[in-house]
Amino acid sequence: MKRRKIQIAAGGALLLIAVLVNIKYEWSRLALFIVAYLIVGWDVVLRAAKNVLKGRVFDENFLMSVATIGTFFIAQYAEGVAVMLFYQVGELFQLFAVAKSRKSIAGLMDIRPDYANVEKAGELIRTKPEEVRPGDIIVIKPGERIPLDAVVVDGNSFLDTSALTGEALPREVAPDSELLSGCINLSGVLTARVTKEYGQSTVSKILDLVENAAAKKSQSERFITKFARYYTPAVVIIAAALAVAPPLIFQQGFDIWVYRALSFLVVSCPCALVISIPLSFFGGIGGASRRGILIKGGNYLEALAKTEIMVFDKTGTLTKGVFEVQKIFAVGMPESAVLELAAYAESFSGHPISLSLKEAYGRQLTGGRVTRAEDIAGYGVSAIVDGREVFAGSAALMQKLNVPYTEGDSVGTVVHVAVDKKYAGHIVISDELKSDAAQAVKELKSSIKHTVMLTGDNEYAAKKVAEELGIEKVYSGLLPGDKVRKMEELFALKSAKGKIAFAGDGINDAPVLARADIGIAMGALGSDAAIEAADVVIMTDEPSKIPEAIRISKKTLRIAYQNIILAIGIKTAVLVLSALGITTMWAAIFADVGVTIIAVLNAFRALIIKKGIQKNVSVRSAV
Repeated sequence: MKRRKIQIAAGGALLLIAVLVNIKYEWSRLALFIVAYLIVGWDVVLRAAKNVLKGRVFDENFLMSVATIGTFFIAQYAEGVAVMLFYQVGELFQLFAVAKSRKSIAGLMDIRPDYANVEKAGELIRTKPEEVRPGDIIVIKPGERIPLDAVVVDGNSFLDTSALTGEALPREVAPDSELLSGCINLSGVLTARVTKEYGQSTVSKILDLVENAAAKKSQSERFITKFARYYTPAVVIIAAALAVAPPLIFQQGFDIWVYRALSFLVVSCPCALVISIPLSFFGGIGGASRRGILIKGGNYLEALAKTEIMVFDKTGTLTKGVFEVQKIFAVGMPESAVLELAAYAESFSGHPISLSLKEAYGRQLTGGRVTRAEDIAGYGVSAIVDGREVFAGSAALMQKLNVPYTEGDSVGTVVHVAVDKKYAGHIVISDELKSDAAQAVKELKSSIKHTVMLTGDNEYAAKKVAEELGIEKVYSGLLPGDKVRKMEELFALKSAKGKIAFAGDGINDAPVLARADIGIAMGALGSDAAIEAADVVIMTDEPSKIPEAIRISKKTLRIAYQNIILAIGIKTAVLVLSALGITTMWAAIFADVGVTIIAVLNAFRALIIKKGIQKNVSVRSAV
């Protein structure tokens, strides 16, 4: 960039001298213009020549070289040098804008750790994160970036997670807390055990995601690439015809028509489109990453802007997924016995419902009492507890076993328990709505057609949640396969160009995430499956990030369309006027360089992302 600045300054100075100084001999004046031209544009001409030899003829370098060299043959030296000078100024501005946006994104995503302090034989050895293995003990001092995913062994501290989540509020960690690579340790010294090698760590996956996002182009970007492929050769052919045909037909001098043809070529350079459209999407993806929203490509960003139906999973998406036992209904045995059997049956599961049952039981689960345990996907679990066959799960599990059961009218998730194929009762477990869930749904309803919730919970609890949040349609009692079928039905509600987005946890809802036009994984911190499965990854568990992501996508698409209309509109007008001889090459320079600068400035706005809704809504419900 520094060399380009010197090049422009020197060429501009010589051009000014050549214009202002009254040189007696024409050849001396021509020589000065040629030197000025070579200083300013030699690299453009060189690139054009190399591309021609490689078979890539019709690009902006070729157009600018032909147009500016052509002016020397019709004695328009000053305009030829000026066109190349202003073209280089535009290129310099583009380089600055792109570098600025890349630097901004690089700074925001600068989460790659430089080193890890590995503890060996009582000593700390600084080494590369790539050389650390799972099980190694690392020490993170205050101010250092966490190099790998790990679990705290000793120490208490606060972490800055803003680079991953976009949130400024520090997160407290203590022994047994998970540490995510890329976060910054703010206060105490932490000793931690590494759980994943660097290539599988959170920081590595996020960096790969962001770096590869540019490869997945949107329809707008693909359109511009295809447009330029046919547009540029077409204008060269038209310019050639404009330079030759009218003089032969109307018996006029070639100078006038060659000048018009050269102006035509200058206008036709597609820089404004080729540079600003990808820059718009690049900026949108980078701006979203600042807010803890990772979008895996321009194609997903564009599809997100066209969302008409937003479908939610309930647990872990709209609710916190932190369950508490609220009520126990027993049949033929004490309530404590129903809870005990359910806790033992669920003892090998890490599901939030299982954890809540074990916590409510409140005693140490003794070994040897469970001789067999099996997870029944989508239904619940079965286990042999003290020699008795225990089933714990949904109403669908009781139906599958042909066991008569009592649904009850309590609000919450109901875990039915059967012992030796006889109904023993049920346990009602409640969840808590996320603080920003209601406001997020309200904001979404102002920009999309339908909001829908799919859940495996009972109908009463599901409808209660939907009413509190303002969700229009709710489908309850669904197994994973049922959710996919419901998703298929929802496609009939959208328009031909509309899209369906689904927000879930990225693990249990993987089939639905894959079937939706846009899969949004919620609360992906530490969740490998979420990062892999979804098209959009929300690094926190806040529903408010979803309308924010849609706002960012709509803004980005709006900027891209503005640039397309601006560039094509002005260029078309000036192309016609140039062909008719109404405008000069100076207007052509504006239609190329000026429009490009305006378009790049406009594209740069995609990086500027305002914060979303304030999290001032608190809703608690037994759901």
